[in-house]
Amino acid sequence: MSRVCELTAVRPLTGNKVSHSNIKTRTRWLPNLKKKKYQIQELGQTLTLTLTARAIRTIDKQGGITAAIFKAKEDLLSDRLQTVKNSITRHRKKGQKQGSSK
Repeated sequence: MSRVCELTAVRPLTGNKVSHSNIKTRTRWLPNLKKKKYQIQELGQTLTLTLTARAIRTIDKQGGITAAIFKAKEDLLSDRLQTVKNSITRHRKKGQKQGSSK
């Protein structure tokens, strides 16, 4: 399992722990990753994503996974989420064309 958030691209950080006697020890700080399932209504499918706890709170605040995907920066999204974003966009355009022809 890769330790990267699929929405925000948060990765492990590295650095030094510095003791009282000023001894430096290399360490890693891992992000708080959780697996979470989201239902995408427009596509009729369920996605299981690896997200940080902060990203999960952001999705709840923005009103759902589709809103969060469209508000996120393009270069931060994982390849899976970019394909989902493109398919949602195609689905919306397809729905607009059908709605305008009536």
